[in-house]
Amino acid sequence: MRTILVLAGGHSTDKPVFDTAIAAARPLAANLEFLHVRIGPGEGVVHIPHVEFATGAGLQTVLDDLEKRSITRATAALHHFEELCERESIEIAVSPSDLRQGTLSATWSEEQGNATAKIMRCARHNDLIVLGRHTRSNGLPPDLAERLLVESGRPLLIVPAERRRHLLGTVLICWKETATSARALTAALPLLAVSKHVVIASVQEGSDGSPEALYHLAQRLEWDGISADVRWLAQSPSPVSERLDILADEIGADLLVMGGYGHGRMRAMVFGGCTQRFLDQSKRPVLLMH
Repeated sequence: MRTILVLAGGHSTDKPVFDTAIAAARPLAANLEFLHVRIGPGEGVVHIPHVEFATGAGLQTVLDDLEKRSITRATAALHHFEELCERESIEIAVSPSDLRQGTLSATWSEEQGNATAKIMRCARHNDLIVLGRHTRSNGLPPDLAERLLVESGRPLLIVPAERRRHLLGTVLICWKETATSARALTAALPLLAVSKHVVIASVQEGSDGSPEALYHLAQRLEWDGISADVRWLAQSPSPVSERLDILADEIGADLLVMGGYGHGRMRAMVFGGCTQRFLDQSKRPVLLMH
């Protein structure tokens, strides 16, 4: 995991997103590609509620406002990037040959128009995508994270709005016997290898999984240099998402790792109803892989 794409929105949410990206990249000496896509009025207007009822001068006012917001966001995003690089002493580099070995580095990219396609292209060209949770209208599709999850072929690191001090102290792997869980675990291996404490947890659902299978997984992870504790949660009427959230609080988890799957615009995690809870409401960063 040496290349990480960071979406820069030009909002206050840039700070927790940037800080989380740095926390993931620094121990790996990765290169961070900060990307901002300037949204044109014609592209952004389709995500404005009830805009189809605007005509004439009213529509022009909406378009002018969108253009002003786009310029403001682009200026702020670049400022946030420059401020971060100065504060964290991050070197700017496009190629590994520009750096001494083991150095954290970054690059800035700004694109204009056709936002989803350009973000998707850059996402596929990096090892990990770091982005904030959608909380406001910013000209991008509200379901951008879901699209990236399903179509990019890369893991996503979804960052909450609240800033957290650590990322790789305690990592909770939310495991289920599925291919998506296995892919998420594989994607997270570089981060798990530099984490202080790893916990694998699984919630009993019907006949799927077993404590023995969980211990076997922990045993195999030892060959990757990862020592993991096991937590098997017996079947209960409580929602799986709630039980995992409670466990995350108990162990002081800084990061959650889980498989995720979606079809089109429909969300669903490997734990079924967990999607809304973890993708939209988790207090912690969540690493997802489809």
